[in-house]
Amino acid sequence: MGVTKGSFYWHFKNREDLLEAVLQEWVKRQTNGIIERVEATGGDATAKLLYLFELAVQDDGRVENAIRAWATNDSRITAVLTQVDQGRLDYTKNLFLQVGFAPFEAMVRARMVYYALVGEFTIGARSNEAERLAEIRLQHTILTRRS
Repeated sequence: MGVTKGSFYWHFKNREDLLEAVLQEWVKRQTNGIIERVEATGGDATAKLLYLFELAVQDDGRVENAIRAWATNDSRITAVLTQVDQGRLDYTKNLFLQVGFAPFEAMVRARMVYYALVGEFTIGARSNEAERLAEIRLQHTILTRRS
C-alpha cells in the first residue's frame, strides 16, 4: 500500500483511539492544567482571575477552534465540549464569587470574559501580544471593580 508503519502508529489501537487521546490531552492541558496553574500561584481571587485571563490570551486558539469545529459533527465531542465550557465557567464564576459578587453577577461576569475569549478565537481578530495583555488587564479591572 505504500504506507509507512512508523512508531507513531503503534501507540494507538486505531484512529478512534488516537482521536480520544487528542481530546483528552486538550482537556488536560487547556482546562485542568490551566486551573491547576492558577491555583498554584496562590493569592486572592482577584489575582487568580488576572493570571487566568493572562494565560487565556497567550493561547492562539487554533486547537480550541479545531475542537469546536470537530464538535459540530460529533455528538460525543459536543458532550465533552459542553462539560469543558461549563467547568471553565464554573471555575471563573467561583473566583468572581470569592471577589464578593452575588451569584448572578458572578456568572454574568464569567460569561462576559469567557465568551469574549472564545469569540476572539473564532473571529481570529488578535492584536499583538503586548496589546492583548493590556486589553485583558483592562477587562480584568473593569470586571473585578465593585461599585
